[in-house]
Amino acid sequence: MSIPTLLVLYGSQTGTAQDTAERVGRQAQRRRMGVRMHALDTYNVANLISESLVVFVCSTTGQGDPPDNMKNFWRFLFRKSLPAGSLCRLDYAVLGLGDSSYAKFNFVAKKLHKRLQQLGASALLPVGLADDQHELGPDAVIDPWLVLFWQKTLSLYPLPAGVSPLGDQDPLPPRYVFHFLDEITEKLAEQPLPPDDHALPSSTHPFPARVVSNQRVTDPSHFQDVRHIEFDITGSKIQYSAGDVVMIRPCNSPEDVEHFCQLLRLDPDRYFTLTPTDGSTAPVPVRLPQPCAVRYLVERYLDVAAVPRRSFFELLASFATDEMERGKLAELSSPQGQDELHSYCNRPRRMALEVLADFPHTTAELNVNYLLDLIPEIQPRSFSIASSLLAHHNRIQILVAVVKYKTRLHKARKGLCSSWLASLDPSQGEVCVPLWVKKGGLKFPQDPHTPVIMVGPGTGVAPFRAAIQERIAQGKTANLLFFGCRSETKDFYCRTEWEEKVQAGHMTLFTAFSRDQEDKIYVQHRVKEQAKLLWDMIANRNAVFYIAGNAKQMPAAVCDALKEVFKQEGGMTESQAQEMLNSMEKTGLFQSETWS
Repeated sequence: MSIPTLLVLYGSQTGTAQDTAERVGRQAQRRRMGVRMHALDTYNVANLISESLVVFVCSTTGQGDPPDNMKNFWRFLFRKSLPAGSLCRLDYAVLGLGDSSYAKFNFVAKKLHKRLQQLGASALLPVGLADDQHELGPDAVIDPWLVLFWQKTLSLYPLPAGVSPLGDQDPLPPRYVFHFLDEITEKLAEQPLPPDDHALPSSTHPFPARVVSNQRVTDPSHFQDVRHIEFDITGSKIQYSAGDVVMIRPCNSPEDVEHFCQLLRLDPDRYFTLTPTDGSTAPVPVRLPQPCAVRYLVERYLDVAAVPRRSFFELLASFATDEMERGKLAELSSPQGQDELHSYCNRPRRMALEVLADFPHTTAELNVNYLLDLIPEIQPRSFSIASSLLAHHNRIQILVAVVKYKTRLHKARKGLCSSWLASLDPSQGEVCVPLWVKKGGLKFPQDPHTPVIMVGPGTGVAPFRAAIQERIAQGKTANLLFFGCRSETKDFYCRTEWEEKVQAGHMTLFTAFSRDQEDKIYVQHRVKEQAKLLWDMIANRNAVFYIAGNAKQMPAAVCDALKEVFKQEGGMTESQAQEMLNSMEKTGLFQSETWS
C-alpha cells in the first residue's frame, strides 16, 4: 500500500488562510502523509480532474469576493462548459475563514463547496465556517473541524502497515536552510529586485513611488492623526480609475529591527542565501534578493510587529528547553489553552517581538533556519485611492488614519503601515514607497446622466473624492455626497475642495458633525432627512447608491435609513423595502466597500 497524498489549496488575502493551510499541511506531515501545498492561482486547475484528496482553505474578502490569489481559479471553476461529473474521483473538504459582521459571511467557502458537489466531487464533511467574531477566534471552529477531517480521511486513506504518525514533540524540518556568507562583494544584494520595465507594477515588482507630500489633515488638538499623502507615479505605466485601490507593503521600524536582531543574536549587516530543504516544495521567496542582508529580511519581509498566531507558539514550543517556558508555550498552543492565548496575545495585541522577549531562554535556542516558518511575511495593505488621474496627472493620493491605541500593555499599540507612512518626511530628502494598484470593488456609471449618491464618513470619503474629481472632469455633475465626522473644525476632510465644487454647481453636499451638538447626528440621519430627494433620484433617475467606511454600525444604519426612505416615499412595507435594496445590490445600483 502506498502512502496517501494530500493536496492543500488556499485562497488567502491577509495571510490567515495561508497560515491555516500550512497548519493542515503540518498535521498531514505528522500523520506521515505526502503533502503538496499551493495558493489556488499557482495550481493548474485543469489537474483537479485527476486528484483524489484535496483540502481547500479560503477566506472571503470585501462583499463576498474571493481573495486575489484565487480569482483565476474561481473564474475557471465556474465555467458553464465544465461537465457535471468531471470531479467524480475527488474527495474534498472546504474550510472557510470569514467574519460574521459582514453580510456575506464565508460566502466563498459556501459557494465553492456547492460548486464542487455540482461537478461530482464527494465532500468528506460539511463545510467549516470559521468566524473572526467568535470570542476565541477562528480556532473555535477550526479545531473540532480538523479532528473530524482526520478521522474521516484516515478511515478512507489509511497509512501502510508499520508506518506510525510522528509525535507532537518531534520537530518537522524547516522549509529553508540559511547559508551565511563570510564576506559579500555584491554590493547590490541589499537592493530590492530591479523593476521589470515591460510589466505593470505588481506585488513582486512594485513601483518605487516618490512621496511628494505628507500632511496632517486633522486639527493638532484632535485625537486622531489623519494624513493626506501624495505619491509621484511618473514612469510607472500605472493607470487607475475611481474606486481602485493602491497596495502598499510597509517596513518595520528601525527600533524593532534592532531589537529583533539582538534577541536572536543576529548581525543585521551579515548576508545569507536561502535554499529549500530536501523534499520541500516551497520556492525561495521571490521578494528576497539572493544574497540578502539580515537587515533587509527583518525590515522588509518578516512581520515581527504582528500579533502571532497559534502556529507561532506551536513551533516555538518545540525549541523550549526551559521547563517553565515549555509548559507555558505548550498551553498557549493547545486547544484547551485558547482562552489563555487570547487573553495573553490577541486582546492586548501583543507583538511577535514582545512574545520572543517574554520567552528569552526559548528564543536563545531558536534555530535560525526556522525563521520563515515561525514569522509570516509582511502583508500589503490596501488604501482607496483618493484622487483622479484626470485631475492629478501622474499622482496617487490617499487618506490614512494613523492607528494608535492603548491596551493593558505599557507600550501603545501602533498600526504598522499607517505609522510607517506617517513617519515618512519628504522634506528630509527623497523618500520612496513601493506600491502597485489593483481594481477596487466600487464601479461608477459611464452614463453622464446617471446620478451618484455617496455616503462616506471619515476616511470612507476617499474613493468618493476620486469619483467626484473624475466625474467632474468628464462633465458629470449629478454628484451627491453625505460626509460625516466628529467636528466641523477638527476632522472635516477636504472641506475647501467640497465648498468650491458646491459653489461651482458640480456637487451637492450634506454633512453630519456628530459631536458638535448635544444630540449626536450621523450620516444615516441626514439620509432620512433627504428622503424626497433620494427617492426621486433612485426611483425616477436610476441613481447609484454607494457606502464606504468602517464596517461596524454605519453600513447597517445607512441601509436601515435607506429602507425608511423607500417606505416613507414609496409607500412600501418593510419586506418590499428590503426586496428593493436586494434588487439594487444585485444590479449594481447599490454598492458598498467597508472594512473592519
